[in-house]
Amino acid sequence: MHSSLIVARMKPEDNAAVAQLFGAFDQTEMPGLMGTRRRQLFSYRGLYFHLQDFDGDDGGERIEKAKDHPLFQRVSADLRPFIEAYDPATWRSPADAMAERFYQWSA
Repeated sequence: MHSSLIVARMKPEDNAAVAQLFGAFDQTEMPGLMGTRRRQLFSYRGLYFHLQDFDGDDGGERIEKAKDHPLFQRVSADLRPFIEAYDPATWRSPADAMAERFYQWSA
């Protein structure tokens, strides 16, 4: 299974709006097209964490392919007022917001 964790900035009062946008997005065919198995959103002191688990090991490739889909582009545009780059000076694409896994354990 492939997992990705996006780290950004978000005001805590925007939790409900962001959850609503992803709730609607996850009712479309996009999770199936991307191979998304599970999505979890977290916030902590002005930080936003978006953990996504994918079927198989090609989740990153599937996200790249999905970026051109109108539904993906729409949710991205709808999220812009709420989510901002962790470091705007170095952000060029969502890949610049992905945390690097440095340890993993499974039962």
